[in-house]
Amino acid sequence: MSPSSGSDEKRKTAVALSYELGGDRLPRVVASGRGTLADKILEIAFASGIKVREDRDLAELLSKVEIDSDIPTEALLAVAEILNYIYRTNGRLRSGGPK
Repeated sequence: MSPSSGSDEKRKTAVALSYELGGDRLPRVVASGRGTLADKILEIAFASGIKVREDRDLAELLSKVEIDSDIPTEALLAVAEILNYIYRTNGRLRSGGPK
């Protein structure tokens, strides 16, 4: 999940990602929205205990991706760093790979 916020011209943006650790598919965008829809995406994430990271540039890039599409290659490194942090925080990743 990656929210961003800005001025009135650039309303809050939220993007939700899905990834299966050890799967054969890249992370994909499963929800995206601005303004009220972004607030709802964040509300669902917080209520579900999903980790949220604020990254305005990444959210803007990913908000242009069609729903259920793989993330673009230019976002791979940033998303990989976020997923690595999340999986380590949740104890699902060791230095040698998936549990």
